[in-house]
Amino acid sequence: MPFTPDTFVSLRQQKKLFEYWRQYKAGKLKWEAFQESVHPIEEEVRRLLLRGQFSGNKKLIGFCSGLYEGREHLWTFTRVVGIEPTNNTAERALRPAAIYRKLSFGTQSAKGSRYLERLLSISETCRLQNRNVYQYLITAMEAKYAGQPAPSLMPATAQSETVAV
Repeated sequence: MPFTPDTFVSLRQQKKLFEYWRQYKAGKLKWEAFQESVHPIEEEVRRLLLRGQFSGNKKLIGFCSGLYEGREHLWTFTRVVGIEPTNNTAERALRPAAIYRKLSFGTQSAKGSRYLERLLSISETCRLQNRNVYQYLITAMEAKYAGQPAPSLMPATAQSETVAV
């Protein structure tokens, strides 16, 4: 896609958005002020997506239409405290699994793939929660042989907040 004036407007909006985010994270901007500052950016991005939908460029129409349909999800981090605006945390969490897959040449079956993805998921979840993965696996195996459900991987704070529906 060629650069257009809209491209530079959207890059400028992106720069402003992340500057507000950094100020909020640094404690220089309160949550409500952050939300208020981001609102005009959200409106400008919405306008740019609409323009893209009617641009006549087939690829741009498809791209902008998809984003426009899910636009509410793009701004979740401005409405829910604790949600990050990027997927960096997820990318970092997947990195060890990707490296392992490259070094080990993957698995030889679908069953092996499910086993490995679950084990790597448990390992990363325990790491993020500062839990001992070895102890978790021992407890899980003890529960299995006792006919009990596996221990939860939910953080302790989330478990106490979970409400049965």
